[in-house]
Amino acid sequence: MDIFVGDTIQTKKPHPCGSSTFDVLRVGMDFRIRCQGCGREILLPRAKIEKNIRKVQHGGKQ
Repeated sequence: MDIFVGDTIQTKKPHPCGSSTFDVLRVGMDFRIRCQGCGREILLPRAKIEKNIRKVQHGGKQ
């Protein structure tokens, strides 16, 4: 899956604050994403993120 820093992803399950869109801050074995609703940063393994992504909006440098 092609995801880059600066992209916005929409997930199948929402964050507890209610938002399901996140900004990608770091890509690698782990993803660091920031919730667009509350601003909290989350570090998750690549396998878990790729399984839960519904849509990717490219917006960063590629």
